[in-house]
Amino acid sequence: MAEIIANYGLYAAYILGALAVILVIVLPLVNAISNPKSLLGSAIGFVIIAVLFFIGWSISGNEVIPAYAESNITPASSKLIGGALITMYILGGLAIIAIVFSEVNKIFR
Repeated sequence: MAEIIANYGLYAAYILGALAVILVIVLPLVNAISNPKSLLGSAIGFVIIAVLFFIGWSISGNEVIPAYAESNITPASSKLIGGALITMYILGGLAIIAIVFSEVNKIFR
């Protein structure tokens, strides 16, 4: 009896998870269609992150050490991974600077 309940519970969880994924994709699209000006902020954020990734990708190296070569890491994928890591470091640094600035700004208000 418990096995039957567990199986149906898993199926219900799968269905609800799929429904959640569908709604996460569809509802923002419906909102964007009804309010196209809201897309401008998202587009600006996407462009900024793309520029930061291009900067990170441009300054990353494409070296492949023997340990990475065993895992089929190519120079192109090494450069891509390095660019993603540098982008993460830039965004993390900007987040820390924003937090510190916000707290310092609160002190002087």
